[in-house]
Amino acid sequence: MGARGSIPGGRGHPQRVETSDDKLPRAAAARHRPSWWFTVPAALLTLVVLFTVAGRFGLVSGWGDLFGEETRDRSGPALLQSIQDLSRYEGAAGSYQIVVDLEKDAKFLPDALRGTRTLYVAAGTVGAYVDLGKAGPEDVTVNEERTSAVIRLPHAVLGAPALDPQRSYAVSKQRGLLDRLGDLFSDNPNDERAVQRLAAQRIGEAAGESGLTGRAERNTTAMLKGLLGSLGFRQVTVTYG
Repeated sequence: MGARGSIPGGRGHPQRVETSDDKLPRAAAARHRPSWWFTVPAALLTLVVLFTVAGRFGLVSGWGDLFGEETRDRSGPALLQSIQDLSRYEGAAGSYQIVVDLEKDAKFLPDALRGTRTLYVAAGTVGAYVDLGKAGPEDVTVNEERTSAVIRLPHAVLGAPALDPQRSYAVSKQRGLLDRLGDLFSDNPNDERAVQRLAAQRIGEAAGESGLTGRAERNTTAMLKGLLGSLGFRQVTVTYG
């Protein structure tokens, strides 16, 4: 039997014939050789990751601005709608902070599927003022020597709570699966406004319980006595009601 893989050739040289055993190594090498459509994207992804990491940690100067964010303010000018003259004297102001835990649940669905829970830290101020413009001529009594005065003013009231956006923030916000899917198609700013309204309400209630109006009346009395005392009045009486 002749040698495997060769047959007699012309001029005394045997001619080699490729067999199935010779094709196996090349087929295996072809299978392990990475295709170009996989190698090129992988190389590009590696470069992007390297550039991002280098820019993030400042490894190479100038790369940090390559992927940096830029903020542009495209807001229009403020439009003046009205001006109101006030005759209020703000005698006191309080600064408050409250943690709001607002949860909304569906009746027949679990929280993981439908429902929201927001933990919000709110900081704001409330002012207490006396409206001096409500005092008429009949509320001011002065003796003939102009050394004594009796003034009757309305009670101090609380102003609207003003939230400080620089000190107010959401700690966490948990949403169900259906709520997350809904956020993909539409924004829902009502949830955040509901939390802010509740926070303002709670801050207003805290201001009402802190004796802020009484402090405002005492400071208003001290202001009027000092003002009228500089005008020659030796006795000044201020009442509220």
